[in-house]
Amino acid sequence: MKDRMTLPRLREMKVRGDRIVMHTAYNAWQMALVEGAGADVVLVGDSVGMVEHGLDSTVPVTLEMMLLHCAAVTRRRTRALVVGDLPFLSYEVDDREAVRNAGRLVKEAGVDAVKLEGGTSREATIRTLVTAGIPVVGHVGLTPQTAVQLGGFRVQGKDAGRARQILEDAEAVQRAGACMVVLECVPSPLAELITRRLEIPTIGIGAGGGCDGQVLVFHDILGIFRDFTPKFVRRYAEGGTLLGEALQSYTREVRSGAFPGEEHGFSLDPEVLRELPS
Repeated sequence: MKDRMTLPRLREMKVRGDRIVMHTAYNAWQMALVEGAGADVVLVGDSVGMVEHGLDSTVPVTLEMMLLHCAAVTRRRTRALVVGDLPFLSYEVDDREAVRNAGRLVKEAGVDAVKLEGGTSREATIRTLVTAGIPVVGHVGLTPQTAVQLGGFRVQGKDAGRARQILEDAEAVQRAGACMVVLECVPSPLAELITRRLEIPTIGIGAGGGCDGQVLVFHDILGIFRDFTPKFVRRYAEGGTLLGEALQSYTREVRSGAFPGEEHGFSLDPEVLRELPS
């Protein structure tokens, strides 16, 4: 498609200073909505485990789950570049397994790129995937798959040592050949510094306005996921309330007999009805 988003176009957007809009989506109807809203990039994140499957974290998410959701999203894709998350332990064991699993997301689910967490510790893996022809998006700062090691879901890089490590992680991701990097829960000045130093686009989530682009979870934007709301989230609608009210109205009307009305049914020729036993 002529207007299809590409990795070179995203790099050009960074050079021009055009902000990159990344949405998340986990199924076909969500993809239709975010593309209709103008998404440049759509991430099928392993956050699907929490917002769609009721899991406590992203750790239990499997490759099969990601394949299912990524395929549902790419079926409705018309323009946006689609990135699929590699789930926990699908790329850490060895590089051969990483290539095999990333390759499945590309071949079977149709994603344009895969995302994995980690910086200097994953430099070799990223390089191997890129060499195999699989575009990679990095993810540094708060890495949810290993959040326990980082002390939980909290801002990373507040002290000099950790800030330096995150900068080194981002540079390692670029050096390995990644096409983009997500910066999650890092101080805004640090994210801005990283964005200036890197040639690849940076996508912030809880990283301030100095990144090349931004991403938020679909359910957070619409106010559907209510288990918790991170500080960096802005809810653009109270979708949970709206949907709940609609469902309650349906329940009331069914119980009262107001629904379905005559206009919601289908007619039958009286002659046909007369031929049937009463």
